[in-house]
This record gives sequence, structure tokens and C-alpha cells, in this order.
Amino acid sequence: MRRSRAWLAALLIVLSASFARSADIPYLTGRVVDDAGILSQGARARLTAELKAHEEKTTDQIVVLTVQTIQPDSIEDYAVKVVEAWKIGQRGKDNGVLVVVIPRDRKMRIEVGYGLEPTLTDGVCGDIIRSSMTPAFKQGDYDRGVEDGVAAIISRLEGRAAPVATDEGAQPAARGGLSGLQPPNMPWQQRILIGAFVFGIIGLFTVVGVVTPAAGWFLYVFLIPFWAIFPVIVVGPNATLALLATYLIGFPLAKRSMQNQPWYLKAAQDLKSKGSANIGGFTITSGGSSFSSGGGGFSGGGGSSGGGGASGSW
Repeated sequence: MRRSRAWLAALLIVLSASFARSADIPYLTGRVVDDAGILSQGARARLTAELKAHEEKTTDQIVVLTVQTIQPDSIEDYAVKVVEAWKIGQRGKDNGVLVVVIPRDRKMRIEVGYGLEPTLTDGVCGDIIRSSMTPAFKQGDYDRGVEDGVAAIISRLEGRAAPVATDEGAQPAARGGLSGLQPPNMPWQQRILIGAFVFGIIGLFTVVGVVTPAAGWFLYVFLIPFWAIFPVIVVGPNATLALLATYLIGFPLAKRSMQNQPWYLKAAQDLKSKGSANIGGFTITSGGSSFSSGGGGFSGGGGSSGGGGASGSW
């Protein structure tokens, strides 16, 4: 009797081990896949823009992924699986980098493609994790930790010793140029035609941003300079400032009012699980900057990784 129970217990252990699920790999929706929901809207938008600019400059693909937990996988195995599934980097160059943050497991990793291993060595990745990411994560500041880590990676890949600091002093001078503009001097018919074109374009993308979950906040940031400059041609600088202020305040208020609508919640779930959602006859693809009526979006270029990089915890 005891022997049969022992065999039954052993059989249950074997079966439970065989049916244990490995951690799921989220759908690749863009350069920043915040599946754990630990990054702010602003951080996701800034990271997306920075990673896109770096890829356009160098063809390197850097992707940020956050997942609440990956148990029972190790972070090293999980990172390799993600790179293989997403094909980060260009085919033949293998110039992809994956930054993985697992908040519940308190682990992180920088996974490097074959082609970038001479530049982003294991030691360099370890230094970035320890100096740029870990201190912020210990304070619960995921935005700063991820952004500083990505900035350090880009600086290394672009041959800069340290991230380039933002020149805050130059901003007032740039804004000051608007005050020198004079109200437009054109016939009212011409002003109406140009206004219809300008406000039609930026108005359309504003509406898309309001009704699109997640990626809509990227459009919010992206459209700020358009609202600050183009209306000057039609209504002059003073009215443009009023329009810009209305946009900066009105967009978040309008978006917040949409977030509890059933169709908005369904679209948000579809974007997270499928990578696309249908809103008003248009297909919206999640990725921080993609909007189309026929599909498309960010995707890997066919790269691979052999396990180079470094891991850390906090």
C-alpha cells in the first residue's frame, strides 16, 4: 500500500513538471512593450522616439520589454526566447538589443545580438545595469532606470562616452522666435483654405490620438510642435498660443473621458493581446507611432542572439 502511494506521488510530480508552463512572450507591439505597466505614458513616448531615431541613424534595433514575472524561466533563457520570437536586429547583422525588466522577480537583463557583442560586451552591459539602472530601480523609479539604461546603451553604440545632456538653456530662445512673428496678412478666402488643410491634418491625428489606447499618448507628444507652429500661418501667434494651451489641457481630459467606454476598453485589450484593434473602421496597430487602415507596424528584422549580455537584480 505504501509502495503504491509512493509511486502515485512520483507520478504526480512527473506530470506536474511536464505540464509546467514556461513564461509567455507578449506580442511585439512596438519598440517599448510595457506589459508590466510600470512605465509612464511620457517615458514610453520618449523611449519610442529615442529608439526610433537611433535605428534610423544606425539600423540597430533596441527593444524594451517589461513583464511582471517569468517564473519558472530564468531571465537568461527568457531573453533569448524573446529575441528568437521577435527577430530583433537586421538579418545578417544581428544588431539587436533587448532590455528586459521583470519587476515582480526584481531582475533585469540586457540581451545583445551577435553583431553588437564587440561593442556591447558582457562587462559593458554589467556596468550599465549596475550604474545606470539598479540605483533607480531600488528607489522604485522605473522611468529613470530604463531611460538611463537605454541612453547609456545608445551612447556606447554611437561612440559617445556618456549620454548627451539636454541643453535646457536653448529652449527659451527657441520659443522666443514665435513672439517675433506677425499676424498673417492674407485674404480671408486664402486663410480659410489653408486653415482647412492645416487643421484638417493635425485635427485628424489629434482625434486618432484621443481614441487610440496606449499609442495615443505618443501622438499627444508628437503633435505638440505641430500645434505650436502651423496654426501661426492662419491665425497668428497669439491665437496659436491659445490653441496650443487648449490642446495641451483638452487632449488628456478628452482621453480620460474615453478610458471607461466599453469600445475603448475592448480596443485596449485587443492591442495588448493581438497587436491591433478596429476603431471606427480603421485598424490601429500598437507600437507608439503606427496608424493605418490596412495593417503594418514595428517588427524585428530577422536578427538573433547567442546569449551575450548581462543580467542583474535589485
